[in-house]
Amino acid sequence: MSKVVVLGAGQWGSTLAQVLSDAGNHVLIWGRDQKVVDEINNTHTNSKYLGENVLPVGLKATIDLKEAMEYSNIYVIAIPAQALRQNLVQWKSLVQPKATYISTLKGIEESSLSRMTEIIEQVLETKNVAIITGPNLANELILRQPAGAIAAAPTMALAEKVQHLFSTPYYRVYPSVDVLGCELAGAIKSVIALAVGMSIGMNLGENTQAMLITRGLNEVARLCAAHKADPLSAAGLAGMGDLVASCGSPLSRNRTFGEVLGRSGSMAIARRDVAKTVEGVASSSAVLEIAHRVGVEVPVIEAVADVVSEAITPSQALDRLMEISIKSENFIQ
Repeated sequence: MSKVVVLGAGQWGSTLAQVLSDAGNHVLIWGRDQKVVDEINNTHTNSKYLGENVLPVGLKATIDLKEAMEYSNIYVIAIPAQALRQNLVQWKSLVQPKATYISTLKGIEESSLSRMTEIIEQVLETKNVAIITGPNLANELILRQPAGAIAAAPTMALAEKVQHLFSTPYYRVYPSVDVLGCELAGAIKSVIALAVGMSIGMNLGENTQAMLITRGLNEVARLCAAHKADPLSAAGLAGMGDLVASCGSPLSRNRTFGEVLGRSGSMAIARRDVAKTVEGVASSSAVLEIAHRVGVEVPVIEAVADVVSEAITPSQALDRLMEISIKSENFIQ
């Protein structure tokens, strides 16, 4: 049993706090919204993000950052990916020495093309950083429906520490030392989910979706291989698992955003109708640039990035994908 701080009181942070509590840990949630924090403490709910779901009685929350940082030296980070760096700068003077940082974020920083663990290592000057990732839709996980995840870290000892922190009868966690591959896969799948969403919004069927998912997985695998990550990570929970959940479920923010975009052809309308953070939108251009730097062709990702930047329409993107040259369907070539 450990004491754990979850930094972020939104849908994902609150859901993971429940998992950690169910795993037997003492958990404190830090959030910025006093109303949300008071509700968690007083009624054990977070109606703004979790509807009527009831959180464990033992869960506590605070708006006091200093109190949160002093509670434990295990920090689970659950905030929007593009806001990570600025938050870390604010937190740096308060974090405990030799702390463990567990990133739950899936994205690539637009300005630096950095992965989330790279930003944590750089700003906080630590190597004690792990991730937890996989096909974990918060709306289902909060109901304690069976799910799986990957705990990835630079060492197996740290990966297994994270595994034990999160493991419950309904949440099965597998350890891995392929941080790079698991993290890249988690970021890229959001972009592919946008493509699938757009096809659904355009009233296209299962054949189109299957093509985009499988060719998208190919792009995930080739990008991982080009970065010397384990290409098999793309075939596991962090890659294919997360991709299937994000592309196949209407609960996925990225797919939902893509649907509105495909239906309307308008980024402005999609942003208006989908108010939540959509990491694939912010990460698409960064993922494309990462692919260009290692010489990997990623036509699905490129098409999404061009739609998001409003260079082409969703219909034009699909037309372009159907016109590209056809090569052997090798998984990592």
